[in-house]
Amino acid sequence: MRLPSPDNRLSPRTGWTREHWEAVADHLLASVVPYATDDFAQFRLPGRASRSGPVSDGLEGFARTFLLAAFRIAGAGGEVPPALLERYASGLLAGTDPAHPYAWPALTDMSQQLVEAASVALALHETRPWLFDRFSSAERERVLAWLAGFRGRRTPDNNWVLFQVIVAQFLAQAGGPYEPDEIAGGLARIEEWHAGDGWYSDGKGKNYDYYCGWALHLYPSLWARMSGDTARQELYAGRLRRFLEQYQHFFAADGGPVHQGRSLTYRFATVAPLWLGALTGASPLPPGRTRRIASGALRHFTERGAPDERGLLTLGWYDPFEPIAQDYSGPASPYWASKAFLGLLLPPAHPVWADAEAPAPVDLADQTVAMPAPGWLLHATRSDGVVRLVNHGSDRDRVQDPDGEPDPHYLRLAYTSHTGPEAGGADNQLAVISPDGTASRRRRIEPLAVSDRFAASAYRDGPVRVVTASVVDGAAEIRIHRVTAPAGHRVRDGGHALASAAPPGVREGAGLALARRADGLTSVVRALHGYDGAGLVTARGANAFGVHSATPYVVAAHPGGDAVYVSLVLLGVLEGEPPSPAASVEGDLVVLKLTGGETATVRMDGVPAVRW
Repeated sequence: MRLPSPDNRLSPRTGWTREHWEAVADHLLASVVPYATDDFAQFRLPGRASRSGPVSDGLEGFARTFLLAAFRIAGAGGEVPPALLERYASGLLAGTDPAHPYAWPALTDMSQQLVEAASVALALHETRPWLFDRFSSAERERVLAWLAGFRGRRTPDNNWVLFQVIVAQFLAQAGGPYEPDEIAGGLARIEEWHAGDGWYSDGKGKNYDYYCGWALHLYPSLWARMSGDTARQELYAGRLRRFLEQYQHFFAADGGPVHQGRSLTYRFATVAPLWLGALTGASPLPPGRTRRIASGALRHFTERGAPDERGLLTLGWYDPFEPIAQDYSGPASPYWASKAFLGLLLPPAHPVWADAEAPAPVDLADQTVAMPAPGWLLHATRSDGVVRLVNHGSDRDRVQDPDGEPDPHYLRLAYTSHTGPEAGGADNQLAVISPDGTASRRRRIEPLAVSDRFAASAYRDGPVRVVTASVVDGAAEIRIHRVTAPAGHRVRDGGHALASAAPPGVREGAGLALARRADGLTSVVRALHGYDGAGLVTARGANAFGVHSATPYVVAAHPGGDAVYVSLVLLGVLEGEPPSPAASVEGDLVVLKLTGGETATVRMDGVPAVRW
């Protein structure tokens, strides 16, 4: 991929400008052309098929790249190479022609086609002067007839209800048949999922992840923009503003977003709500900060293998990594990353493109952000640019398989911008292991507290109950576990799974285990109270961040009944020895002497609480 030269005057942090975004968009759009079917009705990209099959996957390839093309076309006022317009005009007419050999499948209940219909409708809305309005009356009716297949269709009770809202709104504006109640019903449904501070759960339960930004904020705000409903525009703008105040902290200094939740193969779609804030006038960020964070994320991935040497986005994070994907993910699924290019709808003279880059929060100072709505505590350090998310709330509990393994992307104690969880791994779990080797599972989280530098939660699995409190101290999280279990069990607390292309260096000793990459990034677990051993779990091919990985942990024998354990878990670039704060425990009272000399007193009986 050929990119413009960096502009370090306008963009002193990333060097990237609007021209870089346009170049990446053009490269992505050109690279899928060899995989188009006749008349560009589908783009059948190479890779693992989804559960929906190749025809649906081919529609997905068209719809998601059409969304990217739409932002590129509309942002340029239609001044793009004619071939780009011709490709998608041809594909729209061929795909909606039932007699065409590559016609799109009909919209049926609960089908993947419903997702793609929303991208088609949004893209048609943005490109209407250059595509839809230039079709003949019969051609327009054919496109509308396919979209109208959404009427009355059942969807999962989550962000999918908004796809119906978008499609119905386009039908309403373009003269197609639609049901006004489906718009009102979808918008009413998400009201039940708003947990406060702009955070939405993706359906009932505690389903907090990137869908909050790239779906549950995106579609209602874009619907309001389409419809001109000023009252709802104000409602959604207020929520988006509060959300972005917290969300801006999710990106590391090198641009990498925190690695948590499902559909992570959408990668830089994580920046879509940042652009949305600028587009709708709802952003609390300085315009230059919006671009600094967004450009940092896009550059982060393009420098690490996404897109690949063919110019394609694969199922993975950097390189292909299928364990990151869900069964609904197909070879074109990663192109929901097109949402990252929403900012191209803003003109070149807009301050997000014209102002100099402004520093992100992590560029300026260490950050600690309490997020009571999702039950999260975020801490980032300026010295190494790493962002860490302590999880005491999100578990996707209502959609977990009760007999399967807990989803590693939701149920771990912590996530970061520089590490990924491993299925079946020991990382970021407090496991209570029975004499027969069965480990307890943190499947449903009971949120208990979130405040400045402190959070707590509990879980129960049969006879085992674990109450955990986290105290943030710079790059470190100090974990306090009150474990109730029968005698004969063992307790294991795992740190971050550190991955790299080559095996990381490891070290273990009495009460300390660590793994270190060549660049100095180090994962540490240190026993502070109650543990009697330490070790490392190594793996190959289990981590999205690299082929080789190592997870440090500490262990202890459990005496039966109640016992308290304290550990230090750290991920950061270290010089010298890891910190070793003091911890004294008397019953359920834990006193911590933190590295800066501060004292934190934590009470673990009842609802955990801290006194500084």
